[in-house]
Order: sequence, then structure tokens, then C-alpha cells
Amino acid sequence: MNVEEQRSRLESEDGLSRTLGMQFISTPEPDTLIGKMAVDDRNKQIFGFLSGGATLALAENVAGVGSMALCPGKMALGINVSGNHVKAMPYGGTVTAFGRIVHKGNTLHVWQIDVKNDAGELISAVQVTNYVIEPHNK
Repeated sequence: MNVEEQRSRLESEDGLSRTLGMQFISTPEPDTLIGKMAVDDRNKQIFGFLSGGATLALAENVAGVGSMALCPGKMALGINVSGNHVKAMPYGGTVTAFGRIVHKGNTLHVWQIDVKNDAGELISAVQVTNYVIEPHNK
């Protein structure tokens, strides 16, 4: 999936993905994409591990980028995010989110996002549902 347009837009505008240091990567498969995020002061919790909320934010942003890449000109709004955190991710590493769309309807997209550590071990398994709509003019 080619996410270059969405990536350049997110890198040029202030927002959560930029604040937390997220990067989005295109893949050759039409139904997948990758996101990365370093575990640092921007997204750690007080015990020195990656915050579960930051992990869910990464997954939701990966799914949003993917839905917008699949539906150019539309907005993707996360309406449900559900995750299981199965392993702690210590400060200093990088997590990689592997996103795959499992349902692509006209207005609803369902994504499976597996977040893994540097060794390829599963950190969190997250499912995201996006509501895909036409942008509204203000």
C-alpha cells in the first residue's frame, strides 16, 4: 500500500502522530502498511515502559493512514479501538506496527494491527474500526 501522500501530510502538520514520533511506511502489498515509533520521553509511562495509550494511538493512526490511502479524498475516523497488551516494551527501543485491513466496506474499515518489538515479539494486538466519510467543509 502506498502511503507517501498521507505520510508527507502528517509529517508537515502538527498532530498526535508527529508529537509521538510516528513514521508510516508503504509496503508492496495492497492491503498492508507499517508504522514505527521509538519508545522515548514522548510516549513512555512513569515506570519507563511504552504507554499502552501510546501503543493504541500508533495502531489507530496506522489504520487511519491505511484507510485514507485506500480511499483518497475521504476522512477516516476511528470509531472503535480495542487492544490486548501482551508484553512490556522498555524505554529506548522501537515498536513496529504491522497493519492489515480485514474488512473494506463503503463506510466501515476493520484493521488488525500487530505491534512488535525490535526482536519481532508481539507487544500488542489491536483491532481498529474506521468510519470512512466525505470531508465536511467548514
